[in-house]
Amino acid sequence: MKLKKYVLVIIPLVIILSTVIVFLDVSWWWLFHFCLISSVPLVLGAIYIQQNFFIESINSLDDSTLPHKKDTDIVLTFDDGIHPIHTPKVLDILQAHGVKAMFFIIGKNINQHAAILKRIADDGHTIGNHSFTHGIWFDMKSITDMAAELNQMNEAVVDILGKEYSPVYFRPPYGVTNPNLANAIKRTGMTSVGWNLRSMDTVAKSKMQLLDKLKKMTRKGSIVLLHDRCAITVNTLTDYIVFCKQQGFTFTTL
Repeated sequence: MKLKKYVLVIIPLVIILSTVIVFLDVSWWWLFHFCLISSVPLVLGAIYIQQNFFIESINSLDDSTLPHKKDTDIVLTFDDGIHPIHTPKVLDILQAHGVKAMFFIIGKNINQHAAILKRIADDGHTIGNHSFTHGIWFDMKSITDMAAELNQMNEAVVDILGKEYSPVYFRPPYGVTNPNLANAIKRTGMTSVGWNLRSMDTVAKSKMQLLDKLKKMTRKGSIVLLHDRCAITVNTLTDYIVFCKQQGFTFTTL
């Protein structure tokens, strides 16, 4: 977490600048401009999970906290499920190619798609927590409310699969982080997972555009962000897996 270092640097600078302004009769606009500029790291730290600014996330298999992985390993992760049509198709493709993946599921989708959740577990994939609602105001919630969402999602999984399947990995909705979420994750004892390859499959215009990006960006240790709610992802997945195998990559989970 880089927030503590940021605070240790910024607060003394604000105090010094404020003192200079008071005793040397300097315009307060200097302090305003300084605060404006110094807020940039906070914004970037919130929207780029890889910065580990507010939360220490696993963003790559090269993370020193992970047990040893093979140099050829990559992880496929799927967000925003369960989708009644596309998720089973993703599971069919993964099964056909002997690939294990991680599914960061939105809790509110679980009860109506319990059979698909069971298949995800039966197929040996890792079930992750992507909050219960994935609401647009999630990042504005209190620590207590955020923790409640994480626990509610886990409980939805446990009710169907049992305690042994309670998720231990959490991916923030939209990949946005802040101090409240950091405390909520700590309170629930979960581990945050980001990525270092964002496919942008939710906005890709064509299969070839998506596949080309994945081919160019895949590296050893990649944690790949995909979405099992997207038809284009389903249509691209087989070709991508075949490419990865041809390049010597192997698939694993956390």
